[in-house]
Amino acid sequence: MDVERTALPGIGLQHVLTTGRGRQIGVVSHRTGRKDLVIYDKDDPDSCVVTVKLSTEEANAIAELLGTGRVVERLADLHRQVEGLITEQIPIAPGSPYAGRPLADARVRTRTGASIVAIVRDGHVKASPRPDAPIEAGDIVVVVGTDEGVAAVTAIFDQG
Repeated sequence: MDVERTALPGIGLQHVLTTGRGRQIGVVSHRTGRKDLVIYDKDDPDSCVVTVKLSTEEANAIAELLGTGRVVERLADLHRQVEGLITEQIPIAPGSPYAGRPLADARVRTRTGASIVAIVRDGHVKASPRPDAPIEAGDIVVVVGTDEGVAAVTAIFDQG
C-alpha cells in the first residue's frame, strides 16, 4: 500500500492513502501538533467530503485503536535485529559545560562512538543536527549507540 506524502508550506505535512476500494483517506499534520483526518470524495479525489480536527491526544487514541500495537511490535523486532544499540533522550541541564555551545564542541562521536541523531527544543525536533547546531540548556539530545556509548554521552553533557 502506498502512502503519498506532500509538504504543505506554512501548514505542515499531508499523508494520503488509497484503500483497496479506491477511497482516499488523509491525515494533515499541522506544525501546531493538531492533526486533521480527511476523507476525500470517491468521485472527485481532489474534493474533501469530511474533515475531523483532532487534538494530539485524540489522534493518539485513534492510532491506538487502529493498531499502533503493531508498530510497537515492529519496532521491538527491529530492536532485536540491531542488538546492542539503544536510543536514549538526554536532557541538557542548565549547568552543562556544553550549554550555549555548538554540538561539535562536545566531540561526542569521536569520544564515545555514539551518534546524536536529533535535538529537541521547545517541542520541535531538529533531526540530523549539523556540527554547528547550538546546544541550549533545556534541550534534549537523542543519542543512538551502545549502552556504554550512551552512558559516556550523558557524562560528557553532565560533566564535560
